[in-house]
Order: sequence, then structure tokens, then C-alpha cells
Amino acid sequence: MLKKIDSSKMGSSDHGWLRSKFHFSFAEYYNPQNMHFGKLRVLNDDLIDAQTGFEMHHHQDMEIISYVVGGELTHGDSMGNKSTLTRGHVQYVSAGTGVYHSEHNRGSNTARFLQIWILPNQENLKPNYGEYRFNWDDRKNKWLHMVSSTNGSAPIKINQDSNIYSLELAESKEIGFPVKSGRQAYLVQIEGTSNINGIELNDRDALEILEEDITIKSSKKSHILIIEMKKPNQD
Repeated sequence: MLKKIDSSKMGSSDHGWLRSKFHFSFAEYYNPQNMHFGKLRVLNDDLIDAQTGFEMHHHQDMEIISYVVGGELTHGDSMGNKSTLTRGHVQYVSAGTGVYHSEHNRGSNTARFLQIWILPNQENLKPNYGEYRFNWDDRKNKWLHMVSSTNGSAPIKINQDSNIYSLELAESKEIGFPVKSGRQAYLVQIEGTSNINGIELNDRDALEILEEDITIKSSKKSHILIIEMKKPNQD
């Protein structure tokens, strides 16, 4: 089963320095019918002006993944970590028992990143931080497996049965992605236009996928992210 999520119908906010699209209920956007997709609790598509950002704030019991689409994202946290990531790079915070962190755009251009929160498989874990500077070419016309569970094979491992992949698909190219029985996936058309099993997605649209293999054909060069996971109540 497939369900298109049109970006124009998503929640949104504009704080001047920060402009966001909310895939699920978050902050001032609240929709009790749109709280999560399986263990995926938050997916915010954020635009942050230069020399602004989120000051130090607290999180607990959440797996937080940031995927940088453009510009610079500088992270700092109460564990002593500090680094700046750019396009195609990923950072991960396992908030566990509690962690404070900040995210700033110290660059000269607007930054864009996807803020992803996934519920962990258990509470009160020890906080942890990780990052990976993926080579952009490693996702050209092929799936780049960036995040997996602790039992998986991706460079970044989180405390949940979830996988995150990215892709840049050249115009008119095709690629498949399997979503097996007992699994589901959430696809974000970050940039470009594509046709997926007869459904057209444009910039910032999304697609819910339940136990159905998909074929993606790029109408315009496409930058795509997929979060694949176990369906709820599947052991």
C-alpha cells in the first residue's frame, strides 16, 4: 500500500530565521491523526538562516538523526562533541538518559537539513554521539545504506530496527527498493521529481509504503531518502 504526502499539506512554521515543514505533529503543528509512522516520530525539513540556529536544549530517550541537504550544520553537546557537517553528511545522537545539544548554521548561506527522530527500542540507554562524512558519489544511481540497527551493517547504528538510505538518481534512470512483508518505509523526495509505482512526487513530498516493493523513475534528477523499519506489533 502506498500513500502520497503532499508537501503543501504538511504542517509548517516560519520563525524568520527558521522555516520548517513538519511531516508529523511537532511544536505548534498538532494533528492527532498524524503523530508518527511506526517508530518514526519526527521528520522536520528545516531551513536555517546563516549565523543562526538552535541553542543548547535537552532531549531524552530518542534516536536523533540529522541529514544535511545543503549548507553547514555545526553540532555541540554536553558530552563534549563539536563538529561541522555539510551536504550528504549524517550525525546521530542517542539521547538516552538525557543529553543537551545545539545545532547552528555558522556558514554564510542558508542551511537545509532533515531532522529525524526515531523511538528507541528501550529507555534509559547511555547517551551516545556519532557522525559520518559520506562520499556524495556513493549514492549516485545506487542506494547508500547510512544507518542501521546495532545488528546491521551501516556505518551509523541506532537502537531500533530501522534503516536509512539515500540516493541521487539521474534523470530518466530507474531503481527498485523492496519493502518486505512485516516492513514499512517512509520516502522523502528531497529534491527533484520522480514517479514511484505511478505516483508522482515533487520537491519535499513524501510517500508512506507498507509491504510493497517500489520502482522509482526519475523525471528530473532526484535526491531521495528512505527510512525503512519493522511494522508495529511485528516480533
